Amino acid sequence: MVETQGGEPGDGAAEVLDRPLPDGVRRRVVQIVSDGFGSLTLGELPAQLRQYARFTPSRRVKFAGNAMAAAVETDPLFRGRIGDKLRDAQPELAGALDAGSPPPAADPLDVAAAAYVLRPHGWVKLVTAAGEEAQRADAERADDESRAELERLHEELARAREHTRAETERLRTELDAARRETEALHRKLRSALSDVKRGEAALRKVQAEMDTVRAEGQTQVSAAESETRRLKARLGEAEAALEATRKAAREGRSVEDMRVRLLLDTLLDATQGLRRELALPPVSARPAETVDAVEPGRMTPKDIANRALSEHDPAVLDQLLALPQAHLVVDGYNVTKTGYPQMPLEKQRLRLLGQLSQLAAQTGAETTCVFDGAELAAPVLLAPPRGVRVLFSKPGVTADELIRQLVRAEPPGRPVIVVSTDREVADGVARAGARPVASVVLLKRVS
Repeated sequence: MVETQGGEPGDGAAEVLDRPLPDGVRRRVVQIVSDGFGSLTLGELPAQLRQYARFTPSRRVKFAGNAMAAAVETDPLFRGRIGDKLRDAQPELAGALDAGSPPPAADPLDVAAAAYVLRPHGWVKLVTAAGEEAQRADAERADDESRAELERLHEELARAREHTRAETERLRTELDAARRETEALHRKLRSALSDVKRGEAALRKVQAEMDTVRAEGQTQVSAAESETRRLKARLGEAEAALEATRKAAREGRSVEDMRVRLLLDTLLDATQGLRRELALPPVSARPAETVDAVEPGRMTPKDIANRALSEHDPAVLDQLLALPQAHLVVDGYNVTKTGYPQMPLEKQRLRLLGQLSQLAAQTGAETTCVFDGAELAAPVLLAPPRGVRVLFSKPGVTADELIRQLVRAEPPGRPVIVVSTDREVADGVARAGARPVASVVLLKRVS
């Protein structure tokens, strides 16, 4: 039995805590119970705590905290066993509490928790004092936090004032600029109003002039109507005189007919004498001979397909280009994609145009190469070779349609040779009078 300084027993079991156990003290008590919990046997534990015997200390504090606190409060035997474990673990603190003089350097919460478990004389005062000390510490901490929050708010207020001052300056500058702009707009408005007034005055002047012109026009219309009536009267007189003249002419018609017949005979005799004098030959040409057409025995582009030559023989193209004024029209991409499709479009164009330039120089035929403009991502910067006309179709127009336009633009009877493997193009130009040739024929000829 621990004794007090006065020599009396120091048991404080009769003391009762008249207020809830402070939270800080309660947490320390639960920790003390958890520390001594593991060294007790299963039979030494209260029934409600035995299910937590295998828990780790941290899980025991987390899940059995309330149960351990209740057991210490209500079970004196269990509290005594925990107190014994505490005396073994912290003998100095336990001895100081039994002596009634807790260490001044110890944490008040630890002292209060140990006093709550050991229940020495005066433990209620220690727990109450620890709770008050914790409340004071919490109050001081809250005061520090409030003071820090206040300082932060002061800083934010200062920044807000500085921002407001800068924003005010900016708004004042914008307001001055807006005022200057408003003044300029007012000046422009006054100028515009002056222009409107001048325009209205000019309009009134024009309306007055129009009224004057309208009055003058009405006067002129009246005079014209009077002149019209006078002319109608004179026309009636002229018609009467004409009728009298016709009557007199009918009476003297036989004499005039005789004079006209005599004049006609004179002109015929003079014409025959002039022909004999000039010895003019008889006219051999006739108007029908000026019409451009194919006469029997003359060669046309459709007659070039010699029966001795294959349709894909390059000699057929040479015979066609030998015709007078022949025009060679080439479907560019149709030829290049037939002969060398693996090359980029730019190199396809350059290669074909170089070959066509040589062919034009050899044959002297007019040569036009047509490319589809839809294949282009951008305008082509291209210098056409000598002797070759290069055309690209416009947006929305295909190269096939451009070729048909070129064929229709030529006069009937001119030899036009169109190189394309497209069946639709070949049939269309054939109906227009041109001679279609497959692309492979041109490729064989230029290679």
